[in-house]
Amino acid sequence: QVHVVETGGGLVQAGGSLRLSCAASGHAFTDYAMAWFRQATGKEREFVAAINWSGHSTFYADSVKGRFTISRDNARNTVSLQMNSLKPEDTTVYFCAARDTLMVPTTGSQYDYWGQGTQVTVSS
Repeated sequence: QVHVVETGGGLVQAGGSLRLSCAASGHAFTDYAMAWFRQATGKEREFVAAINWSGHSTFYADSVKGRFTISRDNARNTVSLQMNSLKPEDTTVYFCAARDTLMVPTTGSQYDYWGQGTQVTVSS
């Protein structure tokens, strides 16, 4: 089992940048694929980005490709989401998720462990 906690959300102007971090504790971090999802109130949860255990395989939603970068530091048990060129439509709560797998799932139902979420607000 792993426990994940997100930090780094906040308010930024359109075109700006934010970096979200997710700290994991518990079972061996390198056993886990990690991902970021986002969900606005009343809307479906949306996949953002995912990374495999080694960090060598990454996947992105089309809506963030070229703007967001997911990375992980296995020595520090952290995964990050660098968000550049932010748009007002990126405003929502972002969640970190973990799954004990060598694959890289991109759907929320495939992840077992979730953080509490961090709010990102992009003003126009």
